[in-house]
Amino acid sequence: MSCFPCFSSHVELIKKEHLTPIEGHNASHAPGAKKQKLLDESQNKPNKVDHEKIKAQHFTFRELASATKNFRPEYLLGEGGFSRVYKGTLQDSGQEVAIKQLDRNGLHENKEFLDEVTTLSLVRHDNLVNLLGYCADGDQRLLVYEYMPGGTMEDHLLGTKIFHPNTKANKKDIGPNEEPLDWFMRMKIAYGAAKGLEHLHGSCNPPIIHGYLKSTNILLDKEFKPKLSDFGLAKLGSAGNKMHVSSRVMRTYGYCAPEYTTTGQLTPKSDVYSFGVILLELISGRRVIDTTKPSEEQNLVAWASPKFRDPKLFPKMADPLLRGKFLEKDLNQAVAIAAMCLQEEASMRPLMSDIETALSFLSGASDERPCSSLVDPELHSPKEIDGQTEHNDDSDSR
Repeated sequence: MSCFPCFSSHVELIKKEHLTPIEGHNASHAPGAKKQKLLDESQNKPNKVDHEKIKAQHFTFRELASATKNFRPEYLLGEGGFSRVYKGTLQDSGQEVAIKQLDRNGLHENKEFLDEVTTLSLVRHDNLVNLLGYCADGDQRLLVYEYMPGGTMEDHLLGTKIFHPNTKANKKDIGPNEEPLDWFMRMKIAYGAAKGLEHLHGSCNPPIIHGYLKSTNILLDKEFKPKLSDFGLAKLGSAGNKMHVSSRVMRTYGYCAPEYTTTGQLTPKSDVYSFGVILLELISGRRVIDTTKPSEEQNLVAWASPKFRDPKLFPKMADPLLRGKFLEKDLNQAVAIAAMCLQEEASMRPLMSDIETALSFLSGASDERPCSSLVDPELHSPKEIDGQTEHNDDSDSR
């Protein structure tokens, strides 16, 4: 059974005011000319900002450069196609922050940047990384976020990196004794990420499409609570059909929905597809794209899709590092949710609110375990021996 989106059309687009220049020899003295001159000047100065509209602290470039020791390489936390993220320490408060420096040659126009900052400054949720401030000095465009000491979901799931408090950028390689994420922690991460995404889709007005959802954009705090980052840096959903045709190059190969690759359209259901890929990563412990594997296993979704049709193959999808320490019925439900999210037709994918509800039972957030409408009841038929579910794990190697 699938759920279909139902979006209201109460969102209005912000209307732009256009002033017509007054022509003529004495135009500068004509009524309205002064207002037009001020408008032209403000448009020619990208750092002219109405700070009162933005509910986040305004920083100068000098302040943020000082916080990162002039953006030294050892403070670099990560980088993407159009930005670099540095760890910084604010001099006035001593607070540790993550500073995202947007590429001045990238696709972020200044007005677009300021519009995004205005919107992001109003978005608050326990599972979203908080925007603390911004900088719009000259052609410099930076965002200041709360610092997440736990690193990314990918760091812990794939054993790539982990953050430690005794290094400047809090980053070093995971040692051989690093414990893999257990099943319960993986489902908690999935549930928290689903809550954050549901807030963007269901509580923000207008709804925010993440558009850049992937495992490296799910950050963890010191208690391993997940928070989504980089939301809002894709376009906001427009009024009417809540759809955006993106002009940007999608930088999430392996995560983007089929309709995006063919039409360039981003919708909330595009995020649902990306979330399905993330859930599949948590279940399998595999990379989205892994060129070290045989050709038929290099693409995670292509490898998993044939197995969705046969519940007997579900145990083979589980990460061998879990060593079978999970209930088979929980695995079945998690795989079923991922399969629903990854359907080719966007309209057949569930809403994030339904995904959040289903994952609440797997994560332990709910004491009850009713049969979710997202899951086929026939998948829940494990054999129990002495109160434990019998589980044959023959996936001992990756």
